[in-house]
Amino acid sequence: MVTSVNPVRGPAQPELGPSLPEGVRVRILRTAHGDRRAAAELASALTERQLTGLDPLPAQPPVLLRAYRQEVRALPDTTRRLLLLAAADQYPVDTHAFLRAVTATRLDTRPLVTAEVAGVAHATAGGIVFRDPWTRIAAYETASVTDRRAVHLLLARVLRGEGESPRRSWHRGAAALGPSRRLAAELRAAAHTARTAGDHALACALVERAAALSPEPSERARLLARAAADAWRSGDADRARRLVAATDDDALGGLLALRAGNATDAFDALLTAAVRYAEDGPGPARTDHPQHAAVHLLARATEAAIYTGDLRRCREAAAVADRLGIVPPGTLGGLAAAFEGRYDDARDLLKAAAGRCGPGGDPTLLIHSGIAALMLGDHTAAATATVRAAASARAGGDGVTVPQAMEFRAYADFWTGRPRAAEAATLEALRQAYTTGQDNGACHLQAALAMFAAVTGDEDVCRERAEAARSYALARGLGLPAALALFALAFLDLSTGRFAASAARLRALAAFGPGHGHRAIRHIATPHYVEAAVRTGDTRVARAAHADYDHWARTVRSPDDLALSARCRALLASGAEAVEHYRTALDLHASGTRDFERARTELLFGGALRRLRHRTEARDRLHSALEAFEHFGSPQCAAAARTELRVLGEPVSPVRGADDLVARLTAQQLMVARMAADGATNREIAARLLLSPRTIDHHLRGVFARLGIRSRIELVRLLGEG
Repeated sequence: MVTSVNPVRGPAQPELGPSLPEGVRVRILRTAHGDRRAAAELASALTERQLTGLDPLPAQPPVLLRAYRQEVRALPDTTRRLLLLAAADQYPVDTHAFLRAVTATRLDTRPLVTAEVAGVAHATAGGIVFRDPWTRIAAYETASVTDRRAVHLLLARVLRGEGESPRRSWHRGAAALGPSRRLAAELRAAAHTARTAGDHALACALVERAAALSPEPSERARLLARAAADAWRSGDADRARRLVAATDDDALGGLLALRAGNATDAFDALLTAAVRYAEDGPGPARTDHPQHAAVHLLARATEAAIYTGDLRRCREAAAVADRLGIVPPGTLGGLAAAFEGRYDDARDLLKAAAGRCGPGGDPTLLIHSGIAALMLGDHTAAATATVRAAASARAGGDGVTVPQAMEFRAYADFWTGRPRAAEAATLEALRQAYTTGQDNGACHLQAALAMFAAVTGDEDVCRERAEAARSYALARGLGLPAALALFALAFLDLSTGRFAASAARLRALAAFGPGHGHRAIRHIATPHYVEAAVRTGDTRVARAAHADYDHWARTVRSPDDLALSARCRALLASGAEAVEHYRTALDLHASGTRDFERARTELLFGGALRRLRHRTEARDRLHSALEAFEHFGSPQCAAAARTELRVLGEPVSPVRGADDLVARLTAQQLMVARMAADGATNREIAARLLLSPRTIDHHLRGVFARLGIRSRIELVRLLGEG
């Protein structure tokens, strides 16, 4: 197999600016093949819109490549010819045919010694290994058109093995001298083969070349739109956006904006495209099934409206669907109905959608099934559907859909009390979202990580991630992640006894509109708002919020939602009446899946029993809650349970396993400590966890304080002993 390596060359690699948005930074490094010199050059040339992630990044650093081209041109012609053959075999499509081409033509490979001496490339048993990707690109681009054509024809001639026809077609297309309907058709067929096999990057290259060889402008536009879709599914968002810019396909532009642009703009573009497909027929990205395309685009427009949390736009999408005679997919229709307060309709539509979560199938439909299950309070079904969605996406080579599935898997993990286990998976999904140009999805995942940090007591991480999510969301009109991040901060305040601050944040979640409140998060937040409001003595608004939540819970009949509604009723009552509501809540929790909320109900019930002097039952409830919180790794809630037990006069054991590092450190501190003990610098740890170096420094100081140590050497020894 022919590969390329990218060793660090020259002096210390330059750092990218700290103010660079994380999504842009990750994609610049990907575009630069990890070379920080190239990344720094790219970053210095970005426009304001590129710096904010609104426009695609440039494909190559011109100054750096100029120096590489000069280096290649200085080599002898015989050496350059061999390097050209190897480069054409690797760039931009990897075809693994170099050795066969050398054998078939009996090429003399001794001139490669010159390349090895110059440090440009070296020969291995598998072929030529270039010093780095930029040398490979320069070796290809410095050759003449005639020489390039010759090596492409040679490689096409030796690619005759089973399954090699798409790559053979690539080289035939690359060798073409001008437009050719026949070659364009061959490339389209080859792209279909590659796409079916899940190789969307290859399909993109083939279709893009087919567009270049197509003599009809309308056909070129259609093929470029198809290539953009393949680039997107391969995870190359910048290439997809550059290709879309060469067309007037507002449908695909809207889809890309939904994942990385302004959600309101995405809604407008998608709704306009849906109407055009339904009424006037398709445009450049035409399809044989315009009505099917209209349904798909309308569903995406509704998705954009739900992302914003804008009830008016949800109603607008529903009105357009009704006018066009289109029935939106069940999940989106159900969410729109829930937004409008039509809970009976929402329940029926969501139940139908949640039932479509069998193995295999379309990843997007499985994600929607998971969302429907979440809304209905069935977190087991939600977890199953989103896991299957990610597996189906991976099997089909659709890397962009995997982090989308994790956006909603995070909710199920949160409510079922698995924040520590879920954090690593969500962090990996966050990296994938940034790498594939899905900054809107990354914003949602940042908010989810803020939620996990709130539960596990990592206050600094919670605030940093929540503020990052809210800052981005407010600029893009993303009501969902903005509301989720606000909820994370509110939960942090609630669990640390800052009840007035928590109540103020949770009350704000009742609002609607782009970048503000969100109906779905309103349902999540209401039980906690009632608790915070009762603690502050201002329950007027909370009672109205509970009435709406109770209506929803009774409509969907979710055991956990009904349990939380009963808990709210207990909080708003007193004496024996409150006790009965708490007992009802715990009976309902027994049939649900929100184990973390069951523990919080036991904590509140135990406190109420203590105040009523029911000491024995209060002690049992509080010990049960304490054990659950320690299992979940929620130190703030565990501390509240210990406080209640101390007030009872009950002896409380020290923190479980006081000599156990897992018990002595927060989840984030333990992760930072292990990386530091492995030799990672603060900046390297920050890059891996997608946090600021300042936060990592704060965490390490906290680790040293909690463990009673002063240096990394002591940390290595302590972790080794642990």
